[in-house]
Amino acid sequence: MTLLGIDLGTGSTKTAVVADDGRVLGRGSFRHPVQAPVPGAAVTAPSEWLASVRRATSDALVQAGHPTIDAVGLSGQMHGVVCVDDALRPLGPALLWADVRAASQCAAYDRLDLHERRALANPVVAGMFCPLLAWVLEYERGWRDQLRWALSPKDWLRAALTGVVHTEPSDASATLLWDAASSGWSTAALEVLGLSPQVLPPVIGSDQVAGRLHAGGVELLGLAGRAPVVTGAADVAAGLIGSELSVGQAQLSIGTGAQLVVPLSELVLADRPTTHRYRRADAHGWYAMAAVQNAGLALDWVRRTLGVSWDQMHAALAHVPPGADGVTFHGYLTGERTPVLDHTVRGAWQGLGLHTTRDALLRSALEGVAFAIRDAVEALTAEGVAVGTVRLVGGGTADQQWRALLTDALH
Repeated sequence: MTLLGIDLGTGSTKTAVVADDGRVLGRGSFRHPVQAPVPGAAVTAPSEWLASVRRATSDALVQAGHPTIDAVGLSGQMHGVVCVDDALRPLGPALLWADVRAASQCAAYDRLDLHERRALANPVVAGMFCPLLAWVLEYERGWRDQLRWALSPKDWLRAALTGVVHTEPSDASATLLWDAASSGWSTAALEVLGLSPQVLPPVIGSDQVAGRLHAGGVELLGLAGRAPVVTGAADVAAGLIGSELSVGQAQLSIGTGAQLVVPLSELVLADRPTTHRYRRADAHGWYAMAAVQNAGLALDWVRRTLGVSWDQMHAALAHVPPGADGVTFHGYLTGERTPVLDHTVRGAWQGLGLHTTRDALLRSALEGVAFAIRDAVEALTAEGVAVGTVRLVGGGTADQQWRALLTDALH
């Protein structure tokens, strides 16, 4: 068998054509924009996702020699929401995890009793699926009457490829609508947010076949036939399958945000958690996650603002000693999740002087992100999660000097 994997990330789509023995036959990647039309917004038009999926898949297939694809699997960014009508047409742009406009909707969770609140297994964050959905239905009033389904990004992509609507536990548990105790949608959370359960997709296993490519999906991907499409998983949960991480080990991935994940031997719920608990992609497992919202997102802003390449940014680590000549970077450009949990906090450079160089600013940005991740490690530890050996994964840790800084900061 030859398989096509599609990862719908926040800033790009990544694809791979893989043989059944695990050999990667071809890869593709193509960026799509994240827009901020008003302060606090982070949105992408789903049509941009389709364009990047088409291009990334085409590149992977060309590199692989255009083999017959026997099945398609998906993973994708978490927390975002796509509202669609009966024909699965998006009602507008997708709201992403970095969108912080739903702060007032978060206050509704205070009306839950302690048992109902604990069962959600997560801190209440404005950029998660349920608050975003409640916000868009309040402020885009025309959407409520047209809304048929509210879907996570990768679930919308699968629906666009197959015409079939589903979700699965790894994304469902990241919505602030999932009851960890009953493994189903939380009727209490739906009620306090004023949402209908009818707009939520049916939940099936991450490893189940959700449907087959329809004609439009075949054309978009450039394939020869109606291959089956597996439900798939949230990007972090999919990564845990690939890395075979053991309980007590930790995995750090850095992309737009940074996620530090630790598989759990059992689920222990906290009354007021600052870190997350999500379902794994296997049948019953859970993992703890500390989520730093401003990682690559903040570094890319610094890089673009100062007009340098990624190589130049990383080279600053060799040009300026640790401590960045007294400059400290607080990268809270879009608020922050773990452990700050404040959508209003904002970034700053501190300690600037006439002696401050561009390289010092660049190094301070890298140090600031590294120590924000250190704060996240300490938040997990404070909630009783043992963080052992940390594995680095993903393209955001490719530079050796950057890896060394992360190692020093987390040691």
